[in-house]
Amino acid sequence: MTTENEAVAEVVAAVERTQRAKDAEGFLALFHPEALWTTAHGKVLIGLDAIAEFTRAVLPAAQWDGEVSYEVVHTHFLRPDVAAVKVRQVYHSAQGDTEGSPLYVMTRAEDGRWLLTACQNTEVRAGS
Repeated sequence: MTTENEAVAEVVAAVERTQRAKDAEGFLALFHPEALWTTAHGKVLIGLDAIAEFTRAVLPAAQWDGEVSYEVVHTHFLRPDVAAVKVRQVYHSAQGDTEGSPLYVMTRAEDGRWLLTACQNTEVRAGS
């Protein structure tokens, strides 16, 4: 499954690239049409239309003075076409780093692409 691990890791790398570039359309291209996304602050978005409306409003206007990084911590293939991917997300800034702990459930589409399908981001609080 090395190739599949690499393909899944590339989706996470694309999340990082699109977040850094504030590229809403590139980010949205990573999602399954019927995706479920829960933000770090608990906002639940169901379906690509809801995810797109939120992303297009928030991502281009996002303000941060540092860089964000995403690292695959663990991948577990639930089936050959379904992967649960634990990610470490760190925002690096002059005020100090803050961390998120996303879980991405990805599915492989018929064309072979891995897509974000059910995702939950969790803010990591100091001392957690």
